[in-house]
Amino acid sequence: MMFWLDHDISGWGWFGMSLGMVAFWALIITVFVLLFRALSPSSSEGTGTTPSLPASRTPEQLLADRFARSEIDEEEYRRRLQILREHEGGPTLTKH
Repeated sequence: MMFWLDHDISGWGWFGMSLGMVAFWALIITVFVLLFRALSPSSSEGTGTTPSLPASRTPEQLLADRFARSEIDEEEYRRRLQILREHEGGPTLTKH
C-alpha cells in the first residue's frame, strides 16, 4: 500500500480543515460582495445617518431645518435669518 494511506488524519485535523474551508469560502464571498457594491451604481449616494438634501433647498429652509432639529436655539436662528435676509442679493465681490 502507498505511504500516505497508512496515516489517518486526527479529529483536530478534520476540525482545522473544516475551519479553513469555511474561512476560505467566507473570504471569497466577501470579496465578491465588496466588488459588486463597488462596481454597481448606487441609487442613493448618501447612505449615512442623514439623508442627502436636494440641491434646490434655500439657505432659509436649511436654517429652519437646523432649528427644527434643535441644532441651534431661537436666538441664533433669528440672528442668522436676519443676516440671510440682509444679504438676499447674493455675495458681492470686492477688489482690494
